[in-house]
Amino acid sequence: MSRHPKFSLARLLGIMVKEFTQMRRDRLTFAMMLGIPLIQLTLFGYAINSDPRHLPAAMLLADRGPQGRTLLYAFKNSTYFDFKQLVATEKEGHDLLAQGRVQFVINIPENFSRDLVRGDRPELLVEADATDPAATGFALGSLNSLLDNALVNDLKGPLAFLNPTAGPVDLRVHAMYNPEINTQYNIVPGLMGVILTMTMIMITGLAITREIERGTMENLLSMPTRPSEVLLGKIVPYILIGYVQVTVILVAAHFLFHVPMHGSIPLLLVVALIFIAANLAMGITFSTVAKNQLQAMQMTFFVFLPSMLLSGFMFPFRGMPVWAQTIGEVFPLTHFLRIVRGILLKGNGLPDVARELWPIALFAVIMLTIGVKRYRQTLD
Repeated sequence: MSRHPKFSLARLLGIMVKEFTQMRRDRLTFAMMLGIPLIQLTLFGYAINSDPRHLPAAMLLADRGPQGRTLLYAFKNSTYFDFKQLVATEKEGHDLLAQGRVQFVINIPENFSRDLVRGDRPELLVEADATDPAATGFALGSLNSLLDNALVNDLKGPLAFLNPTAGPVDLRVHAMYNPEINTQYNIVPGLMGVILTMTMIMITGLAITREIERGTMENLLSMPTRPSEVLLGKIVPYILIGYVQVTVILVAAHFLFHVPMHGSIPLLLVVALIFIAANLAMGITFSTVAKNQLQAMQMTFFVFLPSMLLSGFMFPFRGMPVWAQTIGEVFPLTHFLRIVRGILLKGNGLPDVARELWPIALFAVIMLTIGVKRYRQTLD
């Protein structure tokens, strides 16, 4: 008998049929194979926008003259600025910027119209949250053109000498929290959330499936333990690993990339604990659902990809359509990015980050509850 039989088309066909049969039975893997390309097409085709418009802004209108109102309506009609409210004081505007509720605060000072008519070149102050330079760059670049077109109809007749080519308005732009428009100040703190999301979900996603494939699951089930005890016992050790990663990133951010750290590091560590717990809970839930380690890895990637793309890490969050922002708000990474950038770059305290912290905590509770219920089913 020959040790190497001749190539057989029938045997090849039989193996191919066997593989298609296994693929059909492994519905989760088959769904991932179709789902991941569809997610990428949808996100990159519809959700991702590198030129964000309709950015939230606030207006401090201290001048009620005709030219002041002209500028107000010019900004309102712009496709870049979407005014959420009028503020009465500069402090109120700064608070909105610090909390991330608006991207810009436009200050039209008192006596703006009077000084413009006199030819005194009044100042127009635009303050921008520059923690994400990509989100504000195009809008700030449109300001000069906007001012030129806004005052064309007002500067006629006796005011023609103040036409826009003469520069009747002194535009002042303050890029707050990142005056040098350094993208590293935005990317490096964000990497903390991305790395924690990827590693924490992946590590715990393999926790239960690894026990099953190694044959040690029976020993674990025979122990007099509650599901919550088993899951928490698998989660807690990796919290220390998460803190090691946080420490490494903070040290590198400070000494290598010179990222400013204006806020409280202890507060950041407390927030990181909740964020780490949320990702570990998600991973352990995947581990109870998946049948093997391959499926657990597939589920991890299936969640990590949209989480990274819709969180505002790679692309401006407010440049996405409303439906994409709604989905992005579900992921803990979206809220953690705002928190870590707010603490490090803006110096935010607990009252400022609380509105972003509770969704992460709620997500962790929901994921851990689902994981406990799924694990209890395996005990049956």
